[in-house]
Amino acid sequence: MKQEYCQSCGMPMEDTSLYGTEKDGSKSLDYCTYCYEDGSFRKPEETMEEMIETCVPFMKENGMAEEDARAILNNSLPHLKRWNK
Repeated sequence: MKQEYCQSCGMPMEDTSLYGTEKDGSKSLDYCTYCYEDGSFRKPEETMEEMIETCVPFMKENGMAEEDARAILNNSLPHLKRWNK
């Protein structure tokens, strides 16, 4: 199975328990449970810059340097479905 990534925060969705949910209760193949629930974003007004600020601490927790985390997010988030307008 190919690796799915959340199209909002970029988190790898390695297990179906990490998939968000649609209005009908089905799993979202696009968004993770932290970003998306019941067919809508948990923080609909959140900007891409705010998303980066949310994600950096989690990436640091997993051993990544802050500068590296920011660089990865700044390079990858603009290409994800939620932000690619």
